[in-house]
Amino acid sequence: MPTRIYLVRHGATDLTAEDRFAGSSDVPLSDEGRRQVACLAARLKREKLDAVYASPLGRTMETARTLALPHGLEPIAEAGLREIDYGHWEGLRRSEVESTFPAEYAVWQEDPFAIAPLGGESGVNVLNRALPALRAIVERHRHGTVLLVSHKGTNRLLVSSLLGFDMRGYRDRLEQSPAALSLLDFMSEVRARLRLFNDISHYEDLSERLLTERLPRW
Repeated sequence: MPTRIYLVRHGATDLTAEDRFAGSSDVPLSDEGRRQVACLAARLKREKLDAVYASPLGRTMETARTLALPHGLEPIAEAGLREIDYGHWEGLRRSEVESTFPAEYAVWQEDPFAIAPLGGESGVNVLNRALPALRAIVERHRHGTVLLVSHKGTNRLLVSSLLGFDMRGYRDRLEQSPAALSLLDFMSEVRARLRLFNDISHYEDLSERLLTERLPRW
């Protein structure tokens, strides 16, 4: 029997809607984000969960508490699941970073796995803490079912690593919508199968959202 991991991105925040870098910034969920998470909680309420873990930031812990409540569980903060720290880009709109730091942004776009914004983290830095944290959770709950709430960048790095992707393209090739659900089955700490990815079917008006959602830039 595999160890099952429900991997969730936190719900939307006001900075999400404004396309700002909010990696290490501790911002709350927006009203829309809370509604997204409530829809996911209703979807998962009949699933059997053995534990819930989350990045310690406010938006992930609030998401985790909402998802854990129907199961009588208290989320466990796991620092390794934190989002990328974007250094001196934190809080800025993407367009502001492009215009204010064009050379730095261009280099980072080419290889965000190896390159970090000034004062921030590279994808390598994040994976070096997030992957051991995930593997420890899988080992701790062997053959169980665990829900993890993390962030857009961190989730994409984890899935890219587990599936053996070219890590330089983790931002281009994988998406993580707010309150999206992914599902991984682990036969061991290093052997994972992706069963579901970036599912937001628990949202209302799904077809309209998919048509109007801002697409990532290549």
